[in-house]
Amino acid sequence: MKKSLFVFMAFALTTALAFAAGRQAGGGSEQSSQAQRTAPAAQQYTIAVGGSTSVNPLMELFIAEYAKVRGNVKFTVSATGSGDGIKGVPAGTCEIGMSSRELTPAEIGTGIDELVIAIDGIAVILNNTNPITSLTMTQIKDIYTGGIINWEQLGTAAQGKTGRIAVVSREPGSGTRGAFEEILKFQDKLVRGAIEFDGTGAIKAEVSRNADAIGYISLGSVDNSIKALSVDGIAATTANVVAGSYKIARPFILLTKKGVALNAETKAFLDWVMGPIGQNIVKTSWISVR
Repeated sequence: MKKSLFVFMAFALTTALAFAAGRQAGGGSEQSSQAQRTAPAAQQYTIAVGGSTSVNPLMELFIAEYAKVRGNVKFTVSATGSGDGIKGVPAGTCEIGMSSRELTPAEIGTGIDELVIAIDGIAVILNNTNPITSLTMTQIKDIYTGGIINWEQLGTAAQGKTGRIAVVSREPGSGTRGAFEEILKFQDKLVRGAIEFDGTGAIKAEVSRNADAIGYISLGSVDNSIKALSVDGIAATTANVVAGSYKIARPFILLTKKGVALNAETKAFLDWVMGPIGQNIVKTSWISVR
């Protein structure tokens, strides 16, 4: 009996020691898990972006997708025109500027680095009720400089459309306007009385409601509310811009301050934009540069 009692006590002691050892090991695992749960998250960082209203729809797509991989990075975006983005970077009001036109030599000299992220066509747009489907670059230039003021002056291209043309343009300082005037070679010669609007959305809204209006917007912003003209017989499509046959096109550029080291989060974002995911987003409505 004493022998049986001894065996029982030895078994109990062994079991107790094993339990204690397991508890200690488990406690370490619990502590490790708790440490992981309470480890500090990546520090939040906010990137201030400003500039082109034409680049902004692409930037919004970038931001929405980037949040899935870097949720700690936030963005403030002020889309008020390319001129503001170009001025904002050296002034420090934005860390990343957006421009939908090439910089002038004077602007390059203000200390800005340029990163071309996409190529965009500029679509010449009409109201959906307008029967005209194609114009030449010369006709478009003449409309915007006052050489043609009535639809019937277009001859057979007018497709029976008559009346005075309502010329709609972007505001001074707009990257889209700067590129459009430069490509069609009528800088600073916009016809007197043209209706000027700030932003792509305002141009689309005016043309969609005004049967006599002609305007221009980023090709990536064309939708069913308006229609895009063929130019010199070439349809305004991404494929035709890539092929070089549609001539009204310009770069989308992101700007940063020259000679200043970028924050690591800002650099990581720009690298991501130029990488496979960012450039696949570009391809949805614009032309990739990679």
